Amino acid sequence: MVNRMKELPEDALKKYQRAGKIAHDVRESMKKIVHEGMRIIDICEKTESMIKEKGGRPAFPCNVSVNEIAAHYTSPPKDKRTIPERSLVKVDLGVHIDGYIADTAVTVCLNPELENLVSTAEAALEKAVEALRPWLFTSRFGSAVEKTIKSRGFKPISNLTGHLISRYSVHAGKSLPNVFHISTSRTSLGEIYGVEPFVTLADGAGKIRSSSDAYIYRLLRHKSQKDVYAKQLADYIEKNFGSLPFAERWLKGCVPHDRFDAAFSQLLLSKRFMAYPVFVEANGKPVAQAEHTVLIVKDGCLVLT
Repeated sequence: MVNRMKELPEDALKKYQRAGKIAHDVRESMKKIVHEGMRIIDICEKTESMIKEKGGRPAFPCNVSVNEIAAHYTSPPKDKRTIPERSLVKVDLGVHIDGYIADTAVTVCLNPELENLVSTAEAALEKAVEALRPWLFTSRFGSAVEKTIKSRGFKPISNLTGHLISRYSVHAGKSLPNVFHISTSRTSLGEIYGVEPFVTLADGAGKIRSSSDAYIYRLLRHKSQKDVYAKQLADYIEKNFGSLPFAERWLKGCVPHDRFDAAFSQLLLSKRFMAYPVFVEANGKPVAQAEHTVLIVKDGCLVLT
C-alpha cells in the first residue's frame, strides 16, 4: 500500500484520509436524517456541525440542492425553505484538515418514481471509480460515464464535471467530464479528484443554467477598504476561510449587526469576493448526484470518502 501511494507525501495522505473518513461518516449520517418538511438550514447546519464535532472543518458550505436545482444552494441566514414532499435532495459536503480536502455527495430520494435516477448516478460513479487510473485521457473517462448513464435511459449533465482538488482549493483547474469530449488532458499519479456524475431524465436538457440566486462566496484578492466595517469583515473572511468558499450565515457577529448589510454589499460591489450562482437544470427536470473523492494510484484509484 505504501509503495502505491509514494507519489503523495505521507503527512498529506494521512490528512486526506482523515478528511475522507469524516466526510464519509457525515454523509452516511445525513442519508438517515433528511426527511420531508425538514428545514434546509437545519440540514446545512447539522452537516457543518457534525464535521466540526468529528475534528474537521467545512471545506465549503453544505449544499442542499432540491429537485431541479443541481448544485450551489446553501441556506442564507434565516432561510425558511423546507424539503418538499416527494423530492430529490442532494447533500454535497466538504471537509478539510489543514487544507487537505475531501468532497462527497449523496442524493436522498423521497420519491419512489425517481429511484432509478438515483441508482444511475451511483452506477455512473462506480463506473468512474473503476475506470480511473494514471495517464487516463479524460475524454475516455467522460465516454465511460456517459455510456453508463445513457444505457440506463437517462441523460448526463454535460456542463457539470468532476474536478482536481489541491490543498485549500476545491476546484484546482483540471476537470473530469461526465460526457465524451475531445481533449488531450490526462490524469496523473498522486492527483486527488472529486468525481461526481450528475444525471437527469431523458427529456431533460442535460445542461444546467445559472440562476440569479447566489448564497456561496469566495475571497478573490486583497483590496484595501475605506469603510472600517467592510475592512473588518474582509479581514475576518481572510483569516477564517482564506481561499475556501463560505456562506453569509458563517459571518454572524463578526461586525455589528446594523453595519453588516452595508459592509457585505460593499465587498461584493468592489469584487473583493465572488458569488457562486445556484445551478438549475435548464429544462427544470430533477437531477441526481453521487460523489467520491479519490486518489490516483499506480494501479487505479483509492476512494477516500
